[in-house]
Amino acid sequence: MASHSRSVLLIALLVVGSLGAGFGIHAVLTGSPSGTRPSPLAAAPTTPEGLQVAFTQVAQQVRPAVVNVGTVHVARRRPPLTPSPFSEDPLFKDFFEQFFGSGEGPRGEFKQPSLGSGVIIDKRGYVLTNFHVVKGADEITVRLSSKKEYRGRVVGTDAKTDLAVIRFQPDSDRTEATLGNSDTLTVGEWAIAIGNPFGLDQTVTVGVISATGRSDVGIATYENFIQTDASINPGNSGGPLLNLKGEVMGINTAIVAAGQGIGFAIPINMVKRVVNQLVDRGKVIRGWLGVAVQPLTPELAQSLGAKGTQGAVVASIYPGSPAADAGLQPGDLILTFDRVPVEDYHHLQRLAADSEVGKRVTLGVLRKRQPLDLTARIAEMPGDDVRKPR
Repeated sequence: MASHSRSVLLIALLVVGSLGAGFGIHAVLTGSPSGTRPSPLAAAPTTPEGLQVAFTQVAQQVRPAVVNVGTVHVARRRPPLTPSPFSEDPLFKDFFEQFFGSGEGPRGEFKQPSLGSGVIIDKRGYVLTNFHVVKGADEITVRLSSKKEYRGRVVGTDAKTDLAVIRFQPDSDRTEATLGNSDTLTVGEWAIAIGNPFGLDQTVTVGVISATGRSDVGIATYENFIQTDASINPGNSGGPLLNLKGEVMGINTAIVAAGQGIGFAIPINMVKRVVNQLVDRGKVIRGWLGVAVQPLTPELAQSLGAKGTQGAVVASIYPGSPAADAGLQPGDLILTFDRVPVEDYHHLQRLAADSEVGKRVTLGVLRKRQPLDLTARIAEMPGDDVRKPR
């Protein structure tokens, strides 16, 4: 995992906060209304005129499904230990309220607003957004592209993928976005982002898919990001990244603060697995193998007798875990997980997490230059109080 200091230097989560008091490092959301789920557009055109029409059609089709997600955090001000001699002076109080605003409610409470984006995935009012957009929110407002506003509530959140589902009660059917297949993405194809950067509703930007499978970014526990140069700014978090068919291929989540044209989106196939559980049970249950793993460097691969640099090296094992019961040992090189080739240690973590609890999987292992198969029964991922690996 990337160090905390590295992630602080490189990554800025996209949320717009404290309007009127300047823009900080913030999250991304969006707004819209309508009726039925739009059908994907035709294949991408090849002429400039056709391309322009395609961009226009995507914007018209999907914008009604994109919403602005406004949140309010209620903060309570601590009373000063020593009252100011001017605190009861009406002139002094009027001066500060005129230039800085009071914002103070009952019992010394202050409301701190912020903005982001979201996309409607079910016409019953389910909205997909980022976890960091709604984290700690005391109030949630969903504003559609028609400017109509609704009170929202959190259905479920998953901090490990930075995803959340919220819901509002629509008074009529709303347009749903069509979810695509992010496994089909190729580097260089068109990408369209829609959101509310800096509170500017329904902003559409265009770029390309710059890369796929980005990890070690330092944003979430499970990372497999799409990288794009489509313009993403604070306030875009939670908004959709689309292809030319108008299908959602990712959920915009972060930018590199020190660079330009480097944004990240969560692949929609990862999103689907998380969202289904959030809607059904309000949380995500993940599989657990119980190993701490490390990257396979060329030097380590040579010493282990591996033919390449694909796989994950077992650094340590949690006592009583599926890995311990299966007979895994520190120094083992895991090459396959349930017959699927393991690309790297991040891939192994995702494969285990996505596995059904109770499922028996075969681990293809290289131990002391000899291949062997081990069988592990996947357990439910425990809480943070699990015993340390040995």
